[in-house]
Amino acid sequence: GSLVAAVLAHSGRLDKEHLGARVGRLSRRGEVCTMINKKYSEFLPSMQSAEELVAQVEGLAKNIDLLKASIENEVTPGAPSAPSHPKAGAPTPSWAVWSRPQTCQSSGSVWRALSWWGFVVSLMLEEFHLISNSLLELIEGLFLPLPAVSKSRTVRAGPHWSSLLLENLCLSLCSGQLLLQYILKPLISHPSLQPVPEEQPDVFILRFRAQEFALDESSPMEVFDKIKLVFEVLHKHLLNVPLDQPGEGRREGRVTLAELLGELIWEELSDCLIHNCLVSSIPTNSSKLEQYKEVIESTEEFERALKKMQFLKEDTTALLKYACNVDSHFANKKCQDVIMAARSLMTSEIHNTVKITPDSSICLPELPDPGSGDHLKTQRPPSLLPHGTVNVGSESRLSPFTLCLPPCRVSSSVQQLVELAYHTLLEATASTDLCCVQLFDCVRNIFQLFYEVVPTYHRENLQKLPQLAAIHHNNCMYISHHLLTLGHQFRYRGPGVLSSGAATFVDLVPGFRRLGMECFLAQMQVQKGEILERLSSARNFSNMDDEENYCAANKAIKQVLHQLRRLGMVWQDVLPVNVYCKAMGALLNTALAEIVTRIAALEDISAEDADRLYSLCRIMVEEGPQVFTPLLEEDKNKKYQEEVPVYVHKWMTFKGLMIILQANLQEIVDQWADGKGPLAEEFSAAEVKSLIRALFQNTERRAAALAKIK
Repeated sequence: GSLVAAVLAHSGRLDKEHLGARVGRLSRRGEVCTMINKKYSEFLPSMQSAEELVAQVEGLAKNIDLLKASIENEVTPGAPSAPSHPKAGAPTPSWAVWSRPQTCQSSGSVWRALSWWGFVVSLMLEEFHLISNSLLELIEGLFLPLPAVSKSRTVRAGPHWSSLLLENLCLSLCSGQLLLQYILKPLISHPSLQPVPEEQPDVFILRFRAQEFALDESSPMEVFDKIKLVFEVLHKHLLNVPLDQPGEGRREGRVTLAELLGELIWEELSDCLIHNCLVSSIPTNSSKLEQYKEVIESTEEFERALKKMQFLKEDTTALLKYACNVDSHFANKKCQDVIMAARSLMTSEIHNTVKITPDSSICLPELPDPGSGDHLKTQRPPSLLPHGTVNVGSESRLSPFTLCLPPCRVSSSVQQLVELAYHTLLEATASTDLCCVQLFDCVRNIFQLFYEVVPTYHRENLQKLPQLAAIHHNNCMYISHHLLTLGHQFRYRGPGVLSSGAATFVDLVPGFRRLGMECFLAQMQVQKGEILERLSSARNFSNMDDEENYCAANKAIKQVLHQLRRLGMVWQDVLPVNVYCKAMGALLNTALAEIVTRIAALEDISAEDADRLYSLCRIMVEEGPQVFTPLLEEDKNKKYQEEVPVYVHKWMTFKGLMIILQANLQEIVDQWADGKGPLAEEFSAAEVKSLIRALFQNTERRAAALAKIK
């Protein structure tokens, strides 16, 4: 019994384990089934959409077949047969037309029918393009849109398509877009594309061949020749067809397909010719304006040919008017190029500099002698000497450097900007009055643009970098220096507009000088603020007997001197010497005045304090002049270091303070000399008395000395 029980127990355990494995496998199968159902539910709409698209494609294919049959029934048969297959290996795209098309006889009904069918065809082609790109290529092959220039294939008409080809061309002319898009515009835009006519029995083929080596731009004459060739082919083989559609101003009250085509596409075609052909042919130099007559003559001949073929009306002269107005277009193009070049220079880096010296050679155009050649003779001012007076002062001459800009560094971009202004004005002297005025205004606009653009575009750098602020100051002074005489130099060299005296730039000079000074003075205020901030850490120069206070004051003095030395190196050989010395003198004067003010405000100065204050002041006196290094040559800077009192107004006041710190009462009284001594020139009586009270104890001798200071 126990054996049977054990066997049954073991068997039940196996069944349970086998059942668990089966449940696990079934659950996994359920997950797979769920995933398949989900994927199928996602796939089903896509498959249904694809089936609908296939049905639409098949329906459109049937409609196209029906449309083809209908058009063949509407078109008058009788076009001659032609080869149905192109030659093997045709190298270039081509367009075949029949040389003897039939006249549109029942013009009223046929024309309306063809127009309606053209509308249907265009709608079907547009819808069909959205469904199948591959079928679109077939439609293009059947309904005659020319291939793109980049495609290399041949479109020719077989015998069963002869009538359909002609009538479908009529449909294309109704819209005008096929001719423009696939033939005319590519010929204008692509210099390498050339039309090559080829005439065969009963077939005229116009091929379009791309040249391997072609210029980037075609001349207007070349473009006109290509367009004229296409119109001649159209006129000879297709469009010289009269219709029973009377119109105003037309001969015999009849209109041709050529006239309708011209009305439909000429406005867009002329705009394309102007913007893609004539605009680029406008000369950029006045010396080439004379050569532009060839373009004007070619434009006139082109319009005349189109009028002869009845593509244009007799009063249509849009192209010729544009070409004849070359002076205005030249001035506009020149001004645009000049402004763009000027703006590029203004937004370039400022720190790239060139040295300007009185004897430096500047790349300015060499102006002709006012009294030579065809230029107007100089109108000399009348003599101001009384009648009979002899001028004997001719031997006394001004220095050749009298009116020269002092040596300094300016941005190379600003030098190029001034050169651009000179060259533009020189261009104006050789131009017509209208062009001259535009170019003169353009030069003024250059400088006004500089006034607005540069301070804004470079604002952050001008505020942070002392060297750039100095260079910008020089740039403004350099421009204003040239503006003083810029108009006068061209006064007798140009048309009446320049010689009238109104062509001047002097009114711009104050603004440029102010612009340069404001920028540099703003940088000076920044530097003065840093000097005062460093001196504020000197603990008011009080209690110098305390080592910590003395170290703080000594550190502040050395930081100020380091700042001044750094500025001296940054501005060296950049600023004009006089501006450099005034700027460094003003900053050193700020430091000395602050030190004098703080020491004079002390109420108690011990003997040890006085000695230490004197040692600090001596550091400033000894090292202060060394910051004056305007030139690169060290030996030439000694002259300016010796002239420190000229540029630092508080220099003698500072030295007077040092005298007081080391002098006794009697020496101070002697230096005062009843208000006539050297101390009296630098200090007021109240300031001297305050220092005496701080330095000396309250004794009868001090009281006697104070009594003498008044």
